[in-house]
Formats: sequence, C-alpha cells, structure tokens
Amino acid sequence: MNRLSLPLLIALACLSPPALTATQDPLATVAERSGFAQTGRYDETIALCEAFAQRYPDAVRCFDFGTTPEGRPMKALAVSRTGALVPGDARGRNLPVVLIQGGIHAGEVDGKDAGFLALRQVLDGEAATGTLDGLVWVFVPVFNVDGHERFGAWNRPNQRGPQEMGWRTTARNHNLNRDYAKAGSPEMQAMLALVDDWDPIAYIDLHATNGAQFEHDISIQVEPLHAGDDALRDVGLALRDGVIADLAAQGSLPLAFYPSFQDYQDPASGFEDSVSPPRFSTGYFLLRNRIAMLVETHSWKPYPQRVEATRNTIVSVLERVAKNGHEWMSVARQADARSATLAGTSMPLSYKATEAMRTIDFRGYAYTRTPSDISGAPMTRYDESTPQVWKVPLRDQIVPDSVVDAPLGGYLVPAAHAAWVGEKLRTHGIAFERIEKPLEDAHVEVFHPASANFSIAPVEGLQRLSLAGAWQPQRHGIPAGSLFVPIAQAKSRLVMALLEPTAPDALASWGMFNIHFERKEYMEAYVAEQVAREMLAADPALKSEFERRLREDAAFAGSPSARLEFFHRRHPSWDDRYQRYPVFRTAVVPTR
Repeated sequence: MNRLSLPLLIALACLSPPALTATQDPLATVAERSGFAQTGRYDETIALCEAFAQRYPDAVRCFDFGTTPEGRPMKALAVSRTGALVPGDARGRNLPVVLIQGGIHAGEVDGKDAGFLALRQVLDGEAATGTLDGLVWVFVPVFNVDGHERFGAWNRPNQRGPQEMGWRTTARNHNLNRDYAKAGSPEMQAMLALVDDWDPIAYIDLHATNGAQFEHDISIQVEPLHAGDDALRDVGLALRDGVIADLAAQGSLPLAFYPSFQDYQDPASGFEDSVSPPRFSTGYFLLRNRIAMLVETHSWKPYPQRVEATRNTIVSVLERVAKNGHEWMSVARQADARSATLAGTSMPLSYKATEAMRTIDFRGYAYTRTPSDISGAPMTRYDESTPQVWKVPLRDQIVPDSVVDAPLGGYLVPAAHAAWVGEKLRTHGIAFERIEKPLEDAHVEVFHPASANFSIAPVEGLQRLSLAGAWQPQRHGIPAGSLFVPIAQAKSRLVMALLEPTAPDALASWGMFNIHFERKEYMEAYVAEQVAREMLAADPALKSEFERRLREDAAFAGSPSARLEFFHRRHPSWDDRYQRYPVFRTAVVPTR
C-alpha cells in the first residue's frame, strides 16, 4: 500500500494554507485520505497515538498497556478535558470511564478508523461537544495487534472493504473474542489489567459481522439487560435503546439483536436473541456488574458506510455516558454491594431463549433458494436491487437455563492448584486468601460427576470438558497453602462462572482440570477375577446386586470390562480421586 508517513504529512500541512480539509489534516487516517478504500497498518496507529498526544497534551495521553507475542506495543489513548489521564485521578475524582475497543478481530477494522475520526472531531468540538469535560474515554484502536499485521486482501471474504485488512486471530491463533473468561492469551491478560486499572462503567466492543445480505447496517446489543443485576438491566436497556434511537435518527437501520439466522443459510428461519457466555465481552462484563455493548456493523455494507455508523455509535455512547455516567456508576456500586450478599441464593450460570416467538418485519432483499450445482446444497441468492420486507420469527424471551445455588462461604482451591488458579483469579481482579494452617477433617462440598464428556475436537487449542452432577457434603482435609475464594465479594457472579464446574466457561469446562478425569491406575483382569470371587464370597448383598445387574442391564452383562470394574470400584484399591473435581465448596469462612 502506498502511504505517506506522518512526518511528511505534518511537513505538507505546514506548507499548506490554514484551511486544511479533513483529509489534509495530519491526524487524518489512511482511511480518510483514501476515501475509505484503504486502512492503515499498525505503524499508523502508533504514530497517530503519539501525534494526538502532542497536539492535545492537556487532553490526550498515549500509552502502552501490553506487548504482543510478536513484540508489538499494545497502544491505548486516555482522553479527557478533566486532566484525569491516569487511573488514580479518574477514581479520585469519581469520573465515569468508557473503554472503547476496536480490532479484537483485526479484519473487522471499522472501530479503529471510526475511533480516530471521532476522536479528532470530539477534541475539536465538532462532535459530542463538552462530553470530555465530565468523563474519561480510554480508546484501544486495535486489540489484536499481531493479527492486524497479518495483512491481506482476502482476509475477510464476506466483507466489502477496505482493500486489505488484518486477520481474525492472533499470532498464536487465539480468537480473543473467546478469551474473556479463560484469559489464556497475553493480549487478554493485558486487556483485563487495563480494565482493572480504569474500571470502566461501559466497555464498547466494535465489530463487523458476517452473514446474509439485507438492508440493516448495524446491530447494538447490551448487557446487563437479559441477565445480571436487576437494576443494571434497566441501565443496559436505556443505553441500548438510546444509541439505537440516535442511529436511526442519523439514517441507520439498527437492530437490537445479532442478525444470524437460526438456519444459517435460510432467512425464513428467523432469529434468536441470547445472552452470550462469558467468553464474550457482553457475557463477561455483566458478571463484573459493568455495562458492555457489542457493536456489529453489517459486513456487506460499503466500508465508508460502516465507518460512519461506527463513528455515530461512538459519539452517541460518549454523549450518553457524559449525561448519565455518574448515575450508572452509583447503580453499579450498589450492584457490587448486592453481589456480596448472594450467598445461598439461586444463580443462573447460563441462559436460553424460550420457544415463544413473535413475527417481525425485517428489511431484507428478494432472494431465491435453489439447488447448487457446485455444492449440491440449497443455495441462497440475494437480489440487492430489490428491497423486500421479510416477515420472520424472532425468539427473544430469555430465561435462565442452568441454575446453581451459590455456596454459603465460598470455594476452596487445594494447594496443588493454588499457584495457577490464583494467577487466574488475580487476572480477573477476584479476591482470595491463602490458608496458612491445614484444615483437618473440614466440612466441605465435593462435586460428584454423573457424567464427564471430553470434546472430540479442540476449541481454542483446549479439550473442553462437559460435566453433569451435584455437590455433596463430605469431610476432607485441606492442606496449608490452599486458597479460600469468598463468595461475599463484588465479583461473586464471576467467581461462580469460573469455579462452578458446570458453568459454560468455567475453568473446568475449558479443560484446565482434565487431568483429574483421566484414569491413572488399573487392576489387571486376572487380579480382578480373583478379587471379584473373594468379594462375592464375603458379601451376599454385593452378590445379589451383581446378579441383578446381570439380569437387568444387557450392556453391563455383555461387557467384561464393566463387570470387572463393578468390583474394582468397590475395592480399597480404587482411586477415590478419579473424576473428582479438585475444588471444594464451603459453608463457612476458614479461620485464619
């Protein structure tokens, strides 16, 4: 790509008359100067970050918040007219912070170019006038930096523009938009540290979606709304509906749900709304009692239109946070206090849409579905010259799916896992304590799985584990060096999302305890044969149970290994730690 360097642009600007056009401004992006046909490489982001701080030294601070696996700096800008350009000043002055992030999928680059455009306009008083007098805007132009530099023309085959763009995943092939809960990538660990530093009341996640062809150009989803603290749901609804109203007034056709068909290829199948699990931003921040917004421009819209819609969203968010941010922060603090009192209450771990549906008018295009001579499958062909209103079903009544009672005291993480689990908890800002003296014969709850199923294919490089079962009371020794994670804390929902073994994005669900579900010791068949005979001779009740299983369970009767395991499981040699989730629950706070 041919691109002028920032110093050359500044030099040219100095030679030009004072009435610079936007595209002549040295703070204009490659996207602006190319008529939004192109987007710049990451060196442009580095240069613009520094240039904004130089032009507006009292309102902008450019800083690094991490380093990528390929050694690139992760850049952020703190923007405010209050003088509070570091986290401590923002907290000390009780200022609302909004964190706006682009490029988590680096091919979906709308947020970077829209963000820099909005930034210049807001600083120059051309948009969101006065908003910077009462808030701090933390802007991350590109989250997935290494992916951004895997640049190519066909990195987004389902997207119209720019000419070249970055790649979806990181240099280590992590999809950062699956990593909020497990926090396995260096990039996500850096982002969560940034979040802990600034504690934004709102986190805005900018994307461009894939999907069918239709007239709607942007969707806005916010949580808490269907899930999370009840009072914060009202805040989420107000933010979502307010931004949608602003976008509609500016000519967009915004949606309040993610426009992905139930049957991916069939528009008639309609849509289903949802609450994302906490691997995604909107599912994660509701567990922290903060607001998250997922912005998805429609990838088939031309790049200038997508950038404009994203820019308008950013401006709307800034205006609404400036107006309502202090009130929202108060509601969030009250939610934090309520979260510290959820011990023993029923807590949803996941959500689902009910079967109830309503018919909506959806602005699509005329289309046909005919057999394909290429794939042999039905092929959908859209006619963008013929707008058409589709009457399609929408399932948007969302209810809790999996529900678990919160522990009365908290969770105990044995010393063997304390180091790495403790590091995960620190990454998420979760409070915990180290147990200095062993707890002898403690009353705990142990999770006994009724089933444990490993995923066949890896997900994000991990073999996921699906557990079903129940907690049961038991007495157990807890060694010194173990961790106590209290449920009485502001992030109690997040604690449960990570440590309840059946939660969709728990550490256990991501396979981080899989080794405990692998069998390590065996009894040879010839030994088991002898042991079985001795046990049958010594225990008439056992003999009766074995014979009943043979009569009533054909699969058991036909499996030599199952028949021998029947006796091994009842023998003292059986590993009582096999398939035992190595985290316990407790009803009491351990004495220090």
